[in-house]
Amino acid sequence: MPYDLVIRHATLISGDGSHRFEADLAIDGDRIAAIGNLADARGAREIDAAGKIVAPGFIDVHTHDDGALLAPDGMVPKISQGVTTVIAGNCGISLAPLLLDGAPPPPFTLVGGQENFRFDRFADYVAELKKRGIATNAALLVGHTTLRQRCMPVTDRPANEVETAAMQEAVAEAMADGAFGLSTGLDYPPAVNSSTEEVKALAATAARLGGPYVTHTRNYFETMDEAIEEAIDIAGHAGGKLFISHHQCTGRANFGKSGPSLKRIDRARATMDIGMDVYPYAASSTVLRLERCDTGLKVLITWSTPYPEMANREIADIAREWKCTEREAGERLLPAGAVYFQLDENDVRTILAHPRSMVGSDGLPHDIHPHPRLWGTFPRVLGHYARDVGLFSLEEAVFRMTGLAAREFGIEQRGTLAIGNFADLTIFDPKTIIDTATFEKPRQAAAGIDHVFVNGVSVWSDGKATGALPGAVLKPAASKMIVKGACGCGADHSAS
Repeated sequence: MPYDLVIRHATLISGDGSHRFEADLAIDGDRIAAIGNLADARGAREIDAAGKIVAPGFIDVHTHDDGALLAPDGMVPKISQGVTTVIAGNCGISLAPLLLDGAPPPPFTLVGGQENFRFDRFADYVAELKKRGIATNAALLVGHTTLRQRCMPVTDRPANEVETAAMQEAVAEAMADGAFGLSTGLDYPPAVNSSTEEVKALAATAARLGGPYVTHTRNYFETMDEAIEEAIDIAGHAGGKLFISHHQCTGRANFGKSGPSLKRIDRARATMDIGMDVYPYAASSTVLRLERCDTGLKVLITWSTPYPEMANREIADIAREWKCTEREAGERLLPAGAVYFQLDENDVRTILAHPRSMVGSDGLPHDIHPHPRLWGTFPRVLGHYARDVGLFSLEEAVFRMTGLAAREFGIEQRGTLAIGNFADLTIFDPKTIIDTATFEKPRQAAAGIDHVFVNGVSVWSDGKATGALPGAVLKPAASKMIVKGACGCGADHSAS
């Protein structure tokens, strides 16, 4: 009997950091069925991959794809660059569990409009994804800011004991429904006034149930060192794994701090497990923050509700046109989004080069004029930083975005090319792969990606999406049975 697919004459990079090798690869159903010399085998479909790399599908460990997963073509920016699994619900913002009866305030706009916030339970969101079908696999986090919006009448203060207990209960329920862990966005207004003790309580609940604490740290623009210390303190108290999201040194005052910050994180690893991700650009992107205006650095507006025509314009130009300061212009533009050119390239390279750094796009799919990282992150690492700059080998680059990511997040049977693993594959040309998305024209598919398969099904081929939706909502491997009192609130959340 023929295999469903045989890929011939390929150069395989397994995703475990080992050297590339020549072999054929066969797929049956959703699994890798054979690797080696398959000259005598036949496939119902065959691909000649001579001169091309076959690698595990890339795992984007930091996304805001919660709403994009619900849209028919929402995941095209990811599959077009070889991504087969996304981790969503980052920076404290998850779609569930939250119902909104009006336009979402920033930063909830990171994951879409009011129409997306319709899931009162985390299980409802998971069920909707399964019902609709998704192009990539998805691992989901539950967001602290989402829970504050759900459980508190106002969010401009720390949660009290009753509200904290309600959020703990919601974390436990979400993890029973499939959440991988807890995320925070302590730099955003709805969470900036949360107390460290409040976050410790929620992180401890997640840790007792086998989930990590994934954090966009508090005010790393002005107090970077303190932000890292707080994250280590919270995770140390909780007793679980810590992930530092999009580690960076933002603003001139922090330029050059990448080395010391990485040394501090490495010292903490003596007593705890810490992962981190980084995106390969010297510019960040999020909602428009007034405190980042008038800094002398470039700020590009990506969207504005009251002034949509100002998208793709620099705030300095807008301020000159309006004869006001950048901050005053920002106040008029809100709610809005922006790209901030406030990172140093040497810091970006230093963090990328660290052996525990994973790759996350942090792309914002709902921006009118998004940061190019939404479409270009992974080919940029492979083409620019690995091939052209020589920051690390191609094998190491693939490892950071496949095997390392799967290991750090406990994603089983994905991230490496091995017989019996799920057939998430990317076939690319190592000579031509590169990001083509730019800050001027960000919605452009990368060059050099030939084929992408999710669970054995083609989702990208010959420069276009196939329309297939074979992705799975992944279950956390490390989650524990949820029993009475596990979250610390005394309630019964037993899993059925």
